[in-house]
Order: sequence, then C-alpha cells, then structure tokens
Amino acid sequence: MIGNFDGAGTDNKKPVALVTGALAGIGRATAFAFGHAGYRVLISGRRATAGEEMLAELRERKIEAEFVSADVRFEDQVSDLCDEVITRFGRLDVAVNNAGVDGRFGPISEQTEDSYKVVFDANVLGTLLCMKHEVRLMKGQGFGSIVNLSSSMGIKGAANGSVYTGSKHAVEGITKSVALEVASLGIRVNAVAPGPVDTEMYDRITADDAGKAAMVAGVPMKRIGTPAEIANMIVFVGSGAVPFMTGEIVRVNGGKTA
Repeated sequence: MIGNFDGAGTDNKKPVALVTGALAGIGRATAFAFGHAGYRVLISGRRATAGEEMLAELRERKIEAEFVSADVRFEDQVSDLCDEVITRFGRLDVAVNNAGVDGRFGPISEQTEDSYKVVFDANVLGTLLCMKHEVRLMKGQGFGSIVNLSSSMGIKGAANGSVYTGSKHAVEGITKSVALEVASLGIRVNAVAPGPVDTEMYDRITADDAGKAAMVAGVPMKRIGTPAEIANMIVFVGSGAVPFMTGEIVRVNGGKTA
C-alpha cells in the first residue's frame, strides 16, 4: 500500500476503493492498481457482462473485489451504489469518479442540446451525484478521499472540443469547491487530469494515423501516456501518502500544459 490512508488504522480491515467507469481504459487500470496496492475494490460500470468478466479477472489475481452495475447519470443508482460499498465492505476509503464520455467533437455550429446533454449528464452531473453520496458516507466515517478525473482540456481550450472541454472545466471547479466544503471533516478531494492516453477514447478522437501523429506532436515528451501511468497517480493522490493535499488538480500529460 502507498502510505497509510487518512482514516486507515481505525480497524483491522483493509481499505476500500470505489472506481466508477471501471470497465475499460484508465478506470480498469485504476481498479487493478488499487488492488495490487492492498485495497479491496468495488468496480462499477453500465455493462453487466463486462463487469462480471472483469470481476473474475480481479479475483483471479487474488484481489478482493465486487461489481455493482450503475449509471452515474441517475441519482437513485448512485445512491444505491454507494450504499452497496458499505453493505459489502463496511467502509469507503477512496472514491474514484472516472465514469464519463467524450461525446461528439466538432465545430460549435454542429453542437446540439442532445450533444451537450450526453456529455454533461455523464461528466458533470455524474461527478456531482457521486460526490454527493460519497461525501454522505465519508462524513459518517470521519475520513475519506475522493479523486475526480479531469483532462488536459480542463485547463485549456480545444478547437472542436467545446462541449467536452467545458465539462472538464466544470469538473475542476466542482472539485475545488467541494474540497473547501469538506476539508474540516477529514475528507480530501482532488482531481487527476491526464493528457493523451492510449485508450479507446484516444482512438475515437484522433480517428486516423494523421490525427494520432498530430496529437503526439503536441506532447513535449513525444509520446502518449499509458492507463497504468495515470492509475498509479490516482492511487498516489487517493492514498494517505499526501494527507495535506486537497483541492488540487494533478496534471499528468507529458508536459502538454506546461
């Protein structure tokens, strides 16, 4: 385990991490990273079959894990998800709000109410609802750590990315505001903001080899990141290794926003 969790040690049980959007990419890597760091893990996503398959993989690696299907756009499902963490594990040490979508990239003239709603319901409303119920549980415990997922687009603009970029700016603002609300309660709230990472989303955004080359050219390290690299930072930020850090956005992007 990386350090001692802010509230760990209050009993003899291993700490617990909840990861939303855990069935692919960064979320998947994060779930395994927490498991290998000594946490019990509850993974969540919308695809039940994929969730059960990943659960089997985690358990094959001797990671104590559970799967709960949930859609973070709906508060009743988010509330039930958080309650299930307590029912199954008795505590919630770290919550990683990774669930989100990239939506439809294109000129502002092509954006619609629907394209806005698809992205903001998942990325912003979903993060807000998750934090609402995670804080509800953590207040009762007197400890906890929340890590939201932003993006390099959370601090700068991106042509043809107005909706997604706006959603990640919102996530960063919500992260900082909630951190201030709960700082005195023993709850830390931070965000990790990846740059280009080798995931299905990266493939969709870049579309072809020319798009991929252009994306890499914009990264000073001249490569894209791996899900494992981002996952390791999420575990570090979520753990008790940095107990005095809250309200921060940690950027992991090969120098893209330097």
